[in-house]
Amino acid sequence: MRELDAVLQSFLEAEFASLADGEMACFERILDLPDPELLGYVSGRSVPADADIASLVDRIRRSHRPRA
Repeated sequence: MRELDAVLQSFLEAEFASLADGEMACFERILDLPDPELLGYVSGRSVPADADIASLVDRIRRSHRPRA
């Protein structure tokens, strides 16, 4: 999904290097989610039940800057 790729790419460029070990593990869990589920979280249409994933998804959403 292009939309999801763009959001994750923005996050990787802006924030990935600053992730703590626990956040890195959480990011790997996020990448294992089915694309439609992850897109729902990143778009704000749904909220993850897992608090760690919800926190990192929020950080991912805030890091995304659409390209012009």
